[in-house]
Amino acid sequence: MNIAQIIFFASLLLPLHASAEEHQNSNPNGGVDTIVFTTLGRSHYEFDIYSSPRPIRRRSPEIRITDGESVNFNGYFPSLSPALISLLPDDATLIQPEIRLLHLIYVTERNGTSSIYYDLLHGGDSDSQSKRRSVLEAPTRVQIPLLSKADFRSGKTVNSFKDKPSLSGEFLVYVSTHENSGEPRTSWTAVYSTELRTGLTRRLTPSGIADFSPAVSPSGNWTAVASYGERGWSGEVEELSTDIYVFSTRDGTRRVKVVEHGGWPCWVDDSTLYFHRRSDDGWISVFRAILPESGALSTESVNIQRVTPPGVHAFTPATSPNNHNFIAVATRRPGSDYRHVELFDLRRSEFTELSRLVAPESHHLNPFLSPDGSLVGYHSCRGQANGRRSPLLFLENIQTTTSDLSLFRIDGSFPSFSPAGDRIAYVRMPGVYVVKPDGSGRREVYDGMAFSTAWDPVRPGRVYTSSGPTFATERTEVDIISIDVDAVDKSSSVRRLTTNGKNNAFPWPSPDGKLIVFRSGRSGHKNLYLMDAEKGETGGLWKLTEGAWTDTMCSWSPDGEWIAFASDRESPGSGSYEMFLIHPNGTGLRKLIQSGTGGRTNHPIFSPDSKSIVFTSDYAGISAEPISNPHHYQPYGDIFTVKLDGSNLRRLTHNSYEDGTPAWAPRFISPSDVVLRRKNDSSCAFDDCHWLNKNPTLKGSKISC
Repeated sequence: MNIAQIIFFASLLLPLHASAEEHQNSNPNGGVDTIVFTTLGRSHYEFDIYSSPRPIRRRSPEIRITDGESVNFNGYFPSLSPALISLLPDDATLIQPEIRLLHLIYVTERNGTSSIYYDLLHGGDSDSQSKRRSVLEAPTRVQIPLLSKADFRSGKTVNSFKDKPSLSGEFLVYVSTHENSGEPRTSWTAVYSTELRTGLTRRLTPSGIADFSPAVSPSGNWTAVASYGERGWSGEVEELSTDIYVFSTRDGTRRVKVVEHGGWPCWVDDSTLYFHRRSDDGWISVFRAILPESGALSTESVNIQRVTPPGVHAFTPATSPNNHNFIAVATRRPGSDYRHVELFDLRRSEFTELSRLVAPESHHLNPFLSPDGSLVGYHSCRGQANGRRSPLLFLENIQTTTSDLSLFRIDGSFPSFSPAGDRIAYVRMPGVYVVKPDGSGRREVYDGMAFSTAWDPVRPGRVYTSSGPTFATERTEVDIISIDVDAVDKSSSVRRLTTNGKNNAFPWPSPDGKLIVFRSGRSGHKNLYLMDAEKGETGGLWKLTEGAWTDTMCSWSPDGEWIAFASDRESPGSGSYEMFLIHPNGTGLRKLIQSGTGGRTNHPIFSPDSKSIVFTSDYAGISAEPISNPHHYQPYGDIFTVKLDGSNLRRLTHNSYEDGTPAWAPRFISPSDVVLRRKNDSSCAFDDCHWLNKNPTLKGSKISC
């Protein structure tokens, strides 16, 4: 940028400081802010936990055993213990004593955060349909949050991800992500145990290590986990190359690696466990590890045997204590679009179908068995396939431990707020929509393929977006358009602001409405440009950044001082993106966030006072084995905020989903301002992991992922 251009931009940007000051003084909520973000597919999950009895009959009922509230998953049938009994009210076991009682521990996302619940409910009589309906579908259950007493040194239950809980005597063993690993792109996932009577909590995973998918042995003495050990996560988003470690459940000591390459362990006895991994022939299969009863424990002393045959992906195994007859597994068979639960006979090496017989067009995930092996549990969609549909929150409140912030998940992508905060624009791919924050007044304002939205700060009702395909090359036809969302004549509401079609995307207007910053591939590389907001590039076009790399996802601070963007300039073409700041006149370039080797920091958006940025990042690594969840392109994204000086980095979301495209609202939105709306599309509209669609041949060749 030459001297004349710098002087020109300086004259354009002079009024911005007053505008920003007016905005800072207009917040009536005393600094309480609102951020909204998107989670891929999460608004349509509707998971509940179901059980089916053994032996399997073609007409065996599938019984819903959770209550249909929020998302319920990763169940566990515990053996009854004094710790559980002590939590129950005195009359809990006196209701309808002729009905068998069922004990269930599971993860739930009710109340806007993941937590672990214990339900005592009537197990019902599987041979009596009328009794099953009257018992299980009525509110005849005792429900207790198990971690309500846990303090984690902060005096209250934290907002964190809980994975595959187990009960060992008085102690609940589970995963949490509440402790910062302190290193970029390093998982915060660790295994903890909490004493149910007192809430006293102990970390079992060593500092600097991440553990996944814990399983407690039948005696309670040992816990097995999938872990990278000191290697750390390398960016995998499919089947992980973790190892299996075993340690003392009491205090995490005597930690030993027993299996090279394995995940999702489960015990049948204290010397035998099952796990999954990709075999040499390319099929994901279940293996058995037999640990020595005496002598040193190591990978050399453990006997590994393949259990499930090629020709089918079999994973997330489950067993019951001392059950050497069968295991339960989730499968993806060639030609099937659905994940199902099957039983595998260990003596005959034969599969027996279970979930496909009762719900053939619904995914069934992460099976588990009752202690006596008579019940098979799993979680599945409670949508139309299982006879229930639920209301959908357009904005779902997510609890945080931050008192100065309200956080919402939005049912849409790339949200942005109008200057007054009374409307939200977002995309559905295809289509751009405008809606009120309470979910009412939803209208489609553009029916083409588009991504990103930004409201004009001075021209009422104008929204900018990128029209064209996503994740495309520099030469792909993508252009910046403006949409008059209040236009009566929809055919004349759209204006094209770029004309060359060379992947022009992510427009963001200056606070005074004079300029737009955007990224363009017109030079052969994706760099940042500025253009006239009213006339588009025909009214003036200036290059802000230049180089053989990608600068993208740009936004302008409300005070006009800075433009934030994501860039791979430190390692072009690597897929690694850091966050940078630059003044609109091209000076002051500096890096704000270091993502770590191969890391991604994207979608930066400024706070209304221009002092902080919200963004999405894999800074906290991966939080669960991806195979245990529905499909996410990037199952590691979380929402963070950071000050402009790089201080006060805060993680706002803790889950195993793909969170992204955040937006900072210009005014506070209370959870009480959000209303329910009924779904008008099919519920549970999500995919299984796409990489499970790739089947190797039966000739032993490996599949390419």
